[in-house]
Amino acid sequence: MADVLNISDAAALALHAMAFLAGQPERRFATGEIASELHVSETHLSKVLQRLAKAGLVASVRGPHGGFVLARPAAEIRLLDAYEAIEGPLADSRCILRLSTCGAKRCILDGLVTGVNSRVRDYLTKTKLSTVSGIFAHS
Repeated sequence: MADVLNISDAAALALHAMAFLAGQPERRFATGEIASELHVSETHLSKVLQRLAKAGLVASVRGPHGGFVLARPAAEIRLLDAYEAIEGPLADSRCILRLSTCGAKRCILDGLVTGVNSRVRDYLTKTKLSTVSGIFAHS
């Protein structure tokens, strides 16, 4: 059965990788180390981290002591920033069919889609990375 809240794998990975990095902001993490901790594909994570770097959310340092770090303090980064770095602007969808109008007199879900989207946007906007920075146990 499909999830009602459908966040892409890449966006979910971006949110988790950012939270992971926020747990030890003074330390650089190699892509492989993050991928291992998150139990995800290193190749997929690498692409996600490149997009986060392009958006100015993470910075990469090359070399034997290199890796990824947050580009700004976790208290300055909203979860929405990470989400939109991957997905683009969060749309305010009102219809599960993604139609401007379906011909019905009213929505069969009676505003549920609008309410859920509003709550998700509100949460991603108000929640700073520093709030979720302790969810991973670093070794």
